[in-house]
Amino acid sequence: MPFTRRSEFLWQLRTRSLALGAKTLVMGVLNVTPDSFSDGGLYHSAQEAIEHGLRMLDEGADILDIGGESTRPGQQHVVSAAEEQERVLPVVQAILRARPDAVISIDTYKASTARAAVDAGAEIVNDVSGFLWDEEMAATCASMRCGVVLMHTRGKPDEWRALPKLDPEEVLPLVKRELGERLLAALRAGVSRERIVLDPGYGFGKRFEENYPLFARQAELRELGQPLLAGVSRKSFLARTLGPLYGGADAPMEKRLHATIAATTAAILAGADIVRVHDVRPAVEAARIADVLLNSQIDRAIPRGGEGC
Repeated sequence: MPFTRRSEFLWQLRTRSLALGAKTLVMGVLNVTPDSFSDGGLYHSAQEAIEHGLRMLDEGADILDIGGESTRPGQQHVVSAAEEQERVLPVVQAILRARPDAVISIDTYKASTARAAVDAGAEIVNDVSGFLWDEEMAATCASMRCGVVLMHTRGKPDEWRALPKLDPEEVLPLVKRELGERLLAALRAGVSRERIVLDPGYGFGKRFEENYPLFARQAELRELGQPLLAGVSRKSFLARTLGPLYGGADAPMEKRLHATIAATTAAILAGADIVRVHDVRPAVEAARIADVLLNSQIDRAIPRGGEGC
């Protein structure tokens, strides 16, 4: 069967560039929080987070994505920018002291945190709101000339459970249209196209069953003309699918690795340039196999058309 072979793209970051297309990049998740859905509290102290971040680099992570606020479903407590920065900045600084060549992404929707982290050495701003939740974020990223990830989300975490259901045929067109709008807004704010990666936002405002029609048509998002990042690691929609194997209950967090690797591999074969994961080494190995499959094809690339953007 044909897979979605990726076009080459040079992702421009703050001080360097990353080649996308021929090799999947693995982004390791480092949550410096007490309450993230998957690993909240595990790396709450700066030292624990630093040690885990260094382990992920040793396991082959190309990027570390460091976040200081949970966006799990139902989350109501908003972490202040000051508290968020108190959590993440020491970790960013310490990892870069130990590994000056490490590529750090800051997972935040707050412009002040983004600026502080980039000033501390981060290369990428990963905004789960796609620049929607802080009106200063687009201009801030444009002025800092950093790499950005624009993710699609419906509503905010405390609203997700009340959102109206989507018909399976609605999901991909909705995500594609709204990601296109976010891309256009970023371009108009002065963020250059070569700095932008798009993320369909699996699980972010999509009900369990709504993620699969999006997943099945993920390759169509490449028509927006930008590289794609996919984050499916340990997500609840995978756990719900495994339910019959666990007595009808969602698979517990520690039992989601195999499903994560299956979904991560599928995302790569459907055109993802970057995968965001908690378990780095298994993902690196899975990406190696998927890349060989993709690169063994000829003339399968979907062109970057950039229609409407």
